[in-house]
Amino acid sequence: MTITQLKYVLAVAEHQNFTKAAEKTFVTQPTLSMQIQKLEDELDIQIFDRSKKPIALTAVGKKIVHQAKNIVNEANRMTDIVDQQKGFIGGEFRLGIIPTIMPTLLPMFLKTFIKRYPKVKLKIEELNTDNIIEQLEDGHLDAAIAATPLENSNIIERPLYYEPFLAYVPQSHRLQDKSELETSDLDLHDMLLLEDGHCFRDGVINLCKVAKMTADESFALESGSFETLVKLANEGLGMTLLPYLHAQDVREQDRKHFKNFQSPSPAREVSLIYHKSELKMQIIEALRSTIAGIIKGAIAFQDVQIISPLSK
Repeated sequence: MTITQLKYVLAVAEHQNFTKAAEKTFVTQPTLSMQIQKLEDELDIQIFDRSKKPIALTAVGKKIVHQAKNIVNEANRMTDIVDQQKGFIGGEFRLGIIPTIMPTLLPMFLKTFIKRYPKVKLKIEELNTDNIIEQLEDGHLDAAIAATPLENSNIIERPLYYEPFLAYVPQSHRLQDKSELETSDLDLHDMLLLEDGHCFRDGVINLCKVAKMTADESFALESGSFETLVKLANEGLGMTLLPYLHAQDVREQDRKHFKNFQSPSPAREVSLIYHKSELKMQIIEALRSTIAGIIKGAIAFQDVQIISPLSK
């Protein structure tokens, strides 16, 4: 039994196809098939049911795959130990970032990180929170930046900063004359929201503390971007909430419509998250320290109330 054989098994289990698995592991399909067959012969069991389309795991195959993930992770940990001993910070690092954080945070730290750690090959992907958790658990991401807490026992969360919510209240809105808002002022029925799938949307709904809209209600408008929400608000279709960093990108002439909340201001917790197996910790720590050093100059808010991104 070899680590390479176990990696081939994991690839087939993921893609449910020998040809695709061979492409992903950069070997020929006959080579991959032969190595998996050798492992099955050695263990005297069948890992895959090849009669099914797509290929499926047998009952014992599911147990083998679970154990194979642990073994491959531990083998990777040996490489980590050597890298840490040598003080080496480099290699491929796969980072996921949720859509409501990517456009504002990434430009702030990426250039500095690349310059500081030129041997790290960052692969960055924009993913929603559910996909991030799934890929962290499957080992397809090394770390991610997302709104927390997530209450997942497999995921470690290290807060980077707390980002307050700002209210965008256009002319003629019922709250336009208030200098500061209270959370009790909010009403989901005149709130413009991001479309379903964004954790910031769930945070706003949790903040409003009212039931979600149903399809038969008179008005429900959602969008995939904060920029669109601001434009819709300007058309008199409601108000919206934006994270603090996004608010800094709004046009100068529109900034007069922003209102702060009374302390403690509602805010989201933004964290660097990674699997509890804690692989590639030297790169994770380098990423955390770089972001933390940059962001503290942009957000100085302390008295905040963390709003959970979890759907209620």
